[in-house]
Amino acid sequence: MRIPAHASWLETIIASLLAAVLLVGTVSAHGTLVSSDKSIDKLSNASCLVCHDDKKLEATEVGEKLRPLRPINGSKFAKSVHSAMLCITCHKNITDAASPHKIDATLQKVDCARCHKMLWEAAKKKGLTSENARLDMVVQDIAAYEESLHAKPNKDDKSHANANCDDCHDTHYFNVPPKDTTKWAEWRLTIPSVCGTKCHSDELDDYASSIHGQEALEKHNVKAAVCTDCHTSHAIVNTSLNSFKLQHTQRCGSCHKENLASYGDTYHGQVNKLGYSYTAKCYDCHGSHDILAVRDPNSKVNPKNRLKTCKHCHNGKNGMKEATPGFVTFSPHANVHDFSRYPQMWITSRFMLGLLASVFIYFWLHSGLWHYREYQDRKEGKTRPHIRTAELLTKENMQIRRFGPIWRLAHLVFALSVMMLVLTGMTVFYSDSVWAPIIIRLLGGPKIAGLIHRTSAAIMLGIFFIHLLYLGVHLFKIRKTFRWFGPDSLIPRWQDFKDAAAMFKWFFGKGPRPTFDRWTYWEKFDYWAVFWGMGIIGGSGLILAFPNETASILPGWIFNVATLVHGEEAFLAAVFLFTVHFFNNHFRPDKFPPPDIVMFTGTVPLEEFQREHSEQYRRLVESGQLDKYLVDEPSRSMTIGSKILGLILLAIGTALLGLVLVGFVERLTG
Repeated sequence: MRIPAHASWLETIIASLLAAVLLVGTVSAHGTLVSSDKSIDKLSNASCLVCHDDKKLEATEVGEKLRPLRPINGSKFAKSVHSAMLCITCHKNITDAASPHKIDATLQKVDCARCHKMLWEAAKKKGLTSENARLDMVVQDIAAYEESLHAKPNKDDKSHANANCDDCHDTHYFNVPPKDTTKWAEWRLTIPSVCGTKCHSDELDDYASSIHGQEALEKHNVKAAVCTDCHTSHAIVNTSLNSFKLQHTQRCGSCHKENLASYGDTYHGQVNKLGYSYTAKCYDCHGSHDILAVRDPNSKVNPKNRLKTCKHCHNGKNGMKEATPGFVTFSPHANVHDFSRYPQMWITSRFMLGLLASVFIYFWLHSGLWHYREYQDRKEGKTRPHIRTAELLTKENMQIRRFGPIWRLAHLVFALSVMMLVLTGMTVFYSDSVWAPIIIRLLGGPKIAGLIHRTSAAIMLGIFFIHLLYLGVHLFKIRKTFRWFGPDSLIPRWQDFKDAAAMFKWFFGKGPRPTFDRWTYWEKFDYWAVFWGMGIIGGSGLILAFPNETASILPGWIFNVATLVHGEEAFLAAVFLFTVHFFNNHFRPDKFPPPDIVMFTGTVPLEEFQREHSEQYRRLVESGQLDKYLVDEPSRSMTIGSKILGLILLAIGTALLGLVLVGFVERLTG
């Protein structure tokens, strides 16, 4: 075999290996070595071109039919990666130079995949894998092709594949330049014509008029998207498959990174990231082969056409209500960085960032200093300030009733509903987290998770509104005697600010530990934070739960703002509950070992009550009303059951906190 002087080292190795194979013989269909037929010696590339030269090609008679011969351009073949090879290296079953050829059916037909696999195996045996890295890539491409739609039998002719190597590469002229070179970038621009001219002409027509096609075919923009950017080169799959729909979104995002990120913040994108393709994806809104610029009046996402595009999915069928005009101003690519385009998002994000920072900085500092001071006091043997009286000594086995059965039941159901909301909501909010797809599958998918989420929200809001109703009735009954800013009221008063300042003095050892009345300032914060949370989380949640009703009266950008505040406020609530609230009530040194079971039993030991709420204890003793609140301590089974339940809830909350923090860190670092 003659190797041209211009052949590369890789081509030289391939040609040499092929020559060695030819010298040994050809593997027959039965796997035995068959010596080369002497008539093959008469065959050469030059003798083949006598008939196949494209400049003097004529039809040849085959039986009673005329079959056109494959035209070969000698100069193009000389520039191909296969130029160092003989024709009969691939066409092994041709045994003579006659016309028509005599075909040996026992010999292997042209098989690109088999040849390259054989070369790679030979390279591995000779320890030449590093020198043949590109050959390894070819073998990987073959494996992808064999599982692809192209490799499947054609529906019209089962004896042929939908597409073979030669259909795309033209093996006689194949010469793909090395990747990431100028020539490779230019070669990419030929891909649409290769795919479209022979097989996908309709798609090529749509592509040619699209924004991608105009950039690639008319402006020769080497960065413009071509067929293989969306469909891949060899792992072509049916576009109706869920795997393609999911991967396609990511392929769009490989060029449109900012739009992919903003799309991922919407419910459409969050479900897509969880591994489900039933929500709107890039091509559902923009089209596939016929994508046009937004400013183009024919574009599917042009403001004039946007409502029609939304109605493809939001069409009043399959549980989807018909889209209303408000949908038009919803922006699936709104972000919090561009004030000029999305001022509402920019302002809202800054507000939420300030809210989160102020709450966490204050209360985490408060908890950290509190833990330090209690730990130090316990280590130094300092006791808590308390009032010790003969009254207390005679009632050591009695407890104080702090919460009635309705309050306790409401707290338990409220806590369970919030935990379920955190689980289902944060799974969607952190849909790009490593744990989110696992949780969503365990929940039964986004639709089931959404149903659980909305049911839990209804329970939570129901408890809240029942509480408001109860509060209104109760306050009406005691309206003549109730002091709005008295010690029994949950309304913040000036004393709460004094108590907070006194606590910080104690934290730093600058004053004694303050004493408290019925409600501490942090308990009041917990209480009123629920009102804030119900307004923000509940209000935004209702907007998102009823998009058609909302969009019929409000502009679409309200969905962007609602999605932002719903997620951020939920994050604030979850982290605050499972850090600050858990610490204040269960994990500070004076509470060890956890849990505090007052919200399950409704009572607290008298000694603990007078220590934690000294001012209220003093008032009750002085007014002679202490006995009204005294009850027997709960039974042993009630106490043990409450502790088990408390520990379970603490474990669930801590686990949820872990998931949220993992999701937060992954998003921050990703």
